[in-house]
Amino acid sequence: MSQTSFLRKKRILIVEDHTELRELIRLRFKDEGYAVATATNGIDAVRKTRSLMPDLILLDVMLPELDGFMVCELLRRDSNTKKIPVIMVTGLEGQVPRCAGIESGATEFVTKPVTPADLISRVNHLLQDPSAPRKQTARV
Repeated sequence: MSQTSFLRKKRILIVEDHTELRELIRLRFKDEGYAVATATNGIDAVRKTRSLMPDLILLDVMLPELDGFMVCELLRRDSNTKKIPVIMVTGLEGQVPRCAGIESGATEFVTKPVTPADLISRVNHLLQDPSAPRKQTARV
C-alpha cells in the first residue's frame, strides 16, 4: 500500500504475529474501507506507529521482540503517539493480564477468541468518538 492512500482513509495498524489471523483481520478491515498496515513483532509495531501515525492500533499481547504491554507503554510515553487508541487483543485469560493491559495504556482489552465483526464494531466505535468511555469487554 502506498503511503499516500494510507493517509486518505482511517488508518489501522494490526500487530499480530500469527500470519493467518493477521491476514484475516487485515482483509476484513480492508473490506470495511480502512487503510491497513501490519506488524509482526513489537519493535516493528513501535517503528510503524511512529512513521505511519495510524488512527488506531489492534495490538496482540504475546509478540516476539517486545510484548504488547511494553509496546503500549512505549507508545504512551511518546508525545506523538500517546493519544492513539489501542485495542489490546490476547489469548491470556483472567484479571491479571487485563489489568496489566489497562495499566500499560490500552484503550480496550479483548480476550481471544474474538470475531472480526466484533473487532470492527469496537474500532468503528472508538474512531467515531475517541473520547467515549471505555466499554467493558467480554469474551466472544
